[in-house]
Amino acid sequence: MKNLLGLVILGCILTSSVALAEPSLIVVFPQTNYQTSSQKIFFLGTAPPDGQVLINSKPITRSKAGHFSPSFPLQLGENLFTVRHDNQELQIKVTRLTTVPELPQGLAFAKDSLTPVSDIARLPGELICFSAIAPPNANVSVNLANQTITLSPQPQQAQLPSNLAALTGQNQPHAQSSVGNYKGCTTVATAADLGQPQFQLTLNGKTITQPGSGKIQILSRAQLPVSEVIVDSGVARTGPSTDYSRLTPLPKGTRATVTGREGEWLRLDYGAWINSQETRILPGAIPPQTIIRSVGYRQLPGATEIVFPLQVPVPVSVQQSEQALALTLYNTTAQTDIIRLDDDPLISRLDWQQEAPEQVKYTFNLKKAQQWGYKLRYDGTTLVLALRHPPKIGNTRRKPLANFKIVLDPGHGGKESGASGPTGYLEKDVNLVVSKLLRDELVKEGATVVMTREDDKEVSLAERQAIISQEEPCIALSIHHNSLPDDGDAEKTKGFAAFWYQPQAHNLAIFLHNYVIKKLGRPDYGVFWDNLALTRPTAAPSVLLELGFMSNPDEFEQMVNPEEQKKIAQAIAQGITEWFMSVR
Repeated sequence: MKNLLGLVILGCILTSSVALAEPSLIVVFPQTNYQTSSQKIFFLGTAPPDGQVLINSKPITRSKAGHFSPSFPLQLGENLFTVRHDNQELQIKVTRLTTVPELPQGLAFAKDSLTPVSDIARLPGELICFSAIAPPNANVSVNLANQTITLSPQPQQAQLPSNLAALTGQNQPHAQSSVGNYKGCTTVATAADLGQPQFQLTLNGKTITQPGSGKIQILSRAQLPVSEVIVDSGVARTGPSTDYSRLTPLPKGTRATVTGREGEWLRLDYGAWINSQETRILPGAIPPQTIIRSVGYRQLPGATEIVFPLQVPVPVSVQQSEQALALTLYNTTAQTDIIRLDDDPLISRLDWQQEAPEQVKYTFNLKKAQQWGYKLRYDGTTLVLALRHPPKIGNTRRKPLANFKIVLDPGHGGKESGASGPTGYLEKDVNLVVSKLLRDELVKEGATVVMTREDDKEVSLAERQAIISQEEPCIALSIHHNSLPDDGDAEKTKGFAAFWYQPQAHNLAIFLHNYVIKKLGRPDYGVFWDNLALTRPTAAPSVLLELGFMSNPDEFEQMVNPEEQKKIAQAIAQGITEWFMSVR
């Protein structure tokens, strides 16, 4: 299943009206002809509570209302399941795909096994590595320009599970056979266009040659291109694909030297990678470097802005810690003698240090541990860091959240239906119901509440993030209901969970998680640092809550109960109020 955290649609999309349909045998997941690489899969569905439901002639456990989510092992290839209740019967085929690369038969490379798979560019002297899957006992090599690189059989290494495995407790590596896996590396000392590598395989006295799919270039250190970020927030990553972790986004206008390429990805001089579609190349520009002298300061209503005048906009990174925020400028050398910083509601002291050549770090020591959001932008070549002040907390007991603005985000909507319960009732609908109840509770406490949607409409993740940035609330909460990947134990997995990404949201996530579990006696699924679109905003502490598992039959019955929906909305609202009081 592809709907972990309720963030992706289940294999079968049903309208919420299914929840009100005449009683019948329903299997929401998996659809027939479903494909997965998991070793097991759970069946999510419902049937009238009287009688038994059999899957492949075995009776299964069901909730009082008749819902079920048992798991079954899968063999490689086709798996046929018969689901039966009284005189109703459903046939479902699930195909388990192998994750082990298929070794070629005879004189051939495995399909799509030659790497690199796209054009790459590297600096002189950097390693360039090649790999291929070929029959055991073959001789494999690569011809590149005037070099021949031998590819050698590799020893066994561990295969890591996906990040999602951390949410099921199954995130341990396992051994993977390396039979047929050949690798080798080389270096090239001078700039050159080396063209396509030619892979050669010799087996039993016969030889074939196959070109690689990517060309290889060695860049000239004296003629490196310079890129400029052309989007509001350029996504910087630790490597050249979306599988790699995010770093601090680069503000629009940031310039950096390109030191490598891989497909559509550019490696920037300070080590991060960015998609070339978010940049433009500046013809003739020399590598951006700047000095920095005095640092400016201005206090605005609700925020303090620190102004860094630079010669060119350079890459930056931000790191939050308890009672501190550190800003690092790359390709920068300090000539700083004077910094003005008056007595400030937020900042106790500003320190700076030339940490490394062309790398300056500014550390803002804060008066309180809780941080309330920041924004980073370039005005021309001047970097502006805006640090938000704590909200002014009223003294009235009748309206403890007076003057507080809160953004509520009911997850999914429109075509993005989210997860599904055993009846086909959709996550997007229950998210909206609970969010509206929560809004009403917060308004009673005096809060101003902004909803990212108030009906069943599609709102993109970027639009939701923009609402948080524009509204600048005290906090932002995204409301979801959970589900599991294919190999999750849906019958046993349940509980309330909180997710955060920016350190400024950690305390809020922990507090709400603990408060709701204690207040309502809900099962505890945990608190997670997670790179989600609705936890990434920096303008305010932003937390995503998963209120329970739609894939758990018993918890699903609870989450669609109107009285229970009111209880959890009230508990979250009370938790928010208590949290604000705790950090005042």
